[in-house]
Order: sequence, then C-alpha cells, then structure tokens
Amino acid sequence: MNIKMVDLKSQYEKIREEINYEIQNVLDSTAFINGPKVWEFAKNLSKYLGGTNVIPCANGTDALQIALMALGLEPGDEVILPVHTYVATAEVIALLRLEPVFIDVHPDYFTIDINQIEEKITSKTKAIVPVHLYGQCADMESLMKIASKYNLYVIEDTAQAIGAKYTFSDGKTVRAGTIGNIGTTSFFPSKNLGCYGDGGAIFISDDDLAKKCKMIANHGQSKKYHHDIIGCNSRLDSLQAAILDVKLKYLDEYSLARQKAADIYNDLLRNIDKIRIPQAANYTDHVYHQYTIVLDKTVNRDDLQNFLKEKGIPTMIYYPVPLYKQKAYIKDNGETFEITEKLSKSVLSLPIHTEITKEEQEFIVFSIKDFLFGL
Repeated sequence: MNIKMVDLKSQYEKIREEINYEIQNVLDSTAFINGPKVWEFAKNLSKYLGGTNVIPCANGTDALQIALMALGLEPGDEVILPVHTYVATAEVIALLRLEPVFIDVHPDYFTIDINQIEEKITSKTKAIVPVHLYGQCADMESLMKIASKYNLYVIEDTAQAIGAKYTFSDGKTVRAGTIGNIGTTSFFPSKNLGCYGDGGAIFISDDDLAKKCKMIANHGQSKKYHHDIIGCNSRLDSLQAAILDVKLKYLDEYSLARQKAADIYNDLLRNIDKIRIPQAANYTDHVYHQYTIVLDKTVNRDDLQNFLKEKGIPTMIYYPVPLYKQKAYIKDNGETFEITEKLSKSVLSLPIHTEITKEEQEFIVFSIKDFLFGL
C-alpha cells in the first residue's frame, strides 16, 4: 500500500475544479497581495468562528509574534506555555525578549496542566499561551479563571485544532481560538485547514486590539506611509486565501473524516496492552490533527518505526526532544518535566488524514501487532 502521513494530493483531486477556478480568478485579477480574496476569506472565516475579527498573516509563527507584540509586553516579562509543543510557541516569546516559562502537560490529554500554572506565576508573569495540541483544546474554562484572577492575557495557539469546539460547564459551545484574548492559527499545508504554501491568521473579539494587530502585520501602518507603531511585514497572499476559502467550506467535513478515522484506530488498538490510545477530554471535541499513541516502556520505538517504514507505513514523533532540553532554551536550574520527558520517549503518531481508508488503517494496525506479537 502507498500509505501517506498526509495525503494532500487525493484531497486536492476531490476539489480540483473549485481550487483551479479560484486560482485562475486571482491570476486574472492580478491582485496578488491584499487582494479582495484575502478579505473575503477573512470574512468567511470570521463567520465560521462565530463573528470574531480575523486578521490573515504570513504564517502561524508570525500570528503568535504579532499577538504578543499587540499586547505591549516588555522585555523580561514572563509568558507561560506548555513544554510539550513545537518550538514556534517558545521561539516568538524569546525573540521578543520575553521569558518563556514552561509548564508540564496533562498526562492524558497532553495539553497544558492547569494544576501547575499558579505555582509558576510571579510578579513578572503577563500572559499564558495554551497550545491546543494534536487536535483538542486545553482546559480553557479553568485556565481563563486563573488568567482573570491574576490579570493575565491568554493567547490560544490553535495551529493544530482549528475547527474544534469547546464546551463550557454551562453548555455554551464555541470554536477553538475564540476564548482567550487572542487566538492564532497556522495554515501550513498539513494542517486541518491548510493552504498550498504558508499562511496564518489571528482571531480577536476586541475591535481595538484587532485593529492594532492588523497594523502590526502591515508595517505598523494606520494608512499607507503613516507608521504609528513598530510593525512587521506579514501577509497572506491572495492565491493562498483563495485556496483556503474553498477548503473552509469543507472543514467540518474534514474534521468528521478525521474523527471517523480515529474511531477506527481506537477500535483496532483499544485492547493492545502495550499501547495507550489518545484520550479525549469531555470539554472539547478532538479533530485529530495527529493520532498519537503512547507506547509502553517495553516497546522499542525506533525498532517499531523502522519495522513500519519497511512495510511502507510512515510515522512521526512529536516531539522527540523536549523544549527545555533544546540548546536555545536550556536553563541550569535543575528543573525537569516528568510527563513531557516520558512522552518524548514514547509517543508515536500514526497516519491520519481526510483520505485515509479503513483498509489502510487495518494494515497499519496489523503491522503494529506483527511487530509486537509476531503474527
């Protein structure tokens, strides 16, 4: 079988005519930068998210950086984030001369451990960046209570969970990225809503803050050649916006396809005692950007990965080196993070995407069982 970790080609083939039509429209218009299609997409995404302001930008990392810049934080201010995440979340904090403060993650859900946040808050703490990892939301209701108690900003990193829904204890349901002061996302091609290049966006309900983010993303301009604040150059080009506007119509369908694939994996893997399947929290649905299993310590992950590779089955490890052990972020304070340390040695993400078939999944699981038990 020709199994892919992400099958963008097959997904494209299903919407080829729509995509090509919209691309040709942009080419005909020659409005390649900040063209009408960019703001049409922003309007449609805003509607999907429940009416929040949407500011498109060049990529998900820029989205995080612009969000932090808009909040007016000062060098040395501390920003809390989970230690089990991609480097971009910490990178922008350090780039702005802010201080990243790492928190371990929940042992079942792999999102920031709410119970460890308050002990890390100091007089210098100004913000928290929860990461909605692998496709499900962090415990935002509890986190927002902490943020309110200590007057902290919350910037949601929604790069892996766009389209997910969060349900509050009173039954209210909202989209991921619309709960904190600012939400951010990435449109990297492999994301649940991905373009065919780079792209990102910022979500803000506060109109004044949204205006500021829009200015920062465009050289700090209030109008052309009038630079009121320090900004950067971060734009989503019109071709990518046109592609995203087509795919946005299918986002909920894509989420359902991923959830169906996850259900199949769960049924096939549930009773293998050397594997722990992903756990979904009851306050969020899971849109499975990744389907990540945890291997028992008796399983040699490298050997399993190589075994599967020989059978044409790709896998990925997110993330093999914890952030606090990366050379750029090492602090000689003796701090360790038990759950993240275990996950870095035991997680393995299996192929999951909108086009994966049940037959492919059965072959993947059969191969895993073959490695574990010699079928």
